[in-house]
Amino acid sequence: QFQVAESGGGLVQPGGSLRLSCAVSSFPLDYYGVGWFRQAPGKEREGVSCISPNGFVTHYVDSVKGRFTISRDYAKKTVSLQMNSLRPEDTGVYYCAATRYSNSYCEVRPDTYDYWGQGTQVTVSS
Repeated sequence: QFQVAESGGGLVQPGGSLRLSCAVSSFPLDYYGVGWFRQAPGKEREGVSCISPNGFVTHYVDSVKGRFTISRDYAKKTVSLQMNSLRPEDTGVYYCAATRYSNSYCEVRPDTYDYWGQGTQVTVSS
């Protein structure tokens, strides 16, 4: 069974950093694109970033460009999201998701992903 689990959330002050990790079990990660999504209270889930199966292609939503970096470790079967210069508007539950994509392709559209984690809370507040 394909399982996805996030970790690394927490409370951080504005301008601070957090590193989220997404662990995938049971299947090799090589054929799966992975995306990070977030949902703030009262808002719809939105795409944040994604990385293609071969790791050559990444996408970011405009609001996080230059601040967030997505990366993957095939040996550890993990995908990380390094978040720097955090802002209060980055607050929300962050989800990791995976789906089969062609090698150099990914999207930040939630409806294209099949396997989801339970989410991890990120709160940016002074």
